[in-house]
Amino acid sequence: MNDTIDKPLEKMTAKELREMAAEMPEITGAHGMEKEELIKAIKEVKGIVDEVVTTKSSAVGELKEKIKALKTKRQAAIEAKDKKMATMYRRQIARLKKKTRKAA
Repeated sequence: MNDTIDKPLEKMTAKELREMAAEMPEITGAHGMEKEELIKAIKEVKGIVDEVVTTKSSAVGELKEKIKALKTKRQAAIEAKDKKMATMYRRQIARLKKKTRKAA
């Protein structure tokens, strides 16, 4: 199974992970483990350290503040019947929302 070497552990199936774990004498009881347990055990044996994922909550918070400000500007443009500016604000809001989803 040479093609699984190139694949990240998280993308592998539980069956593939069990086969990989069966080849490692340090891991016992691989057939009774769930996928998350297999990944953890294989990483321990191979010495792979999980990188701590830092939350980008401050970045998301800043983006949400910008969105809130743009929404008030958009509402003012709608009330002033300025369709062009309202459309511009709507598009900016949509772009910022995409960024918040990517950051989360």
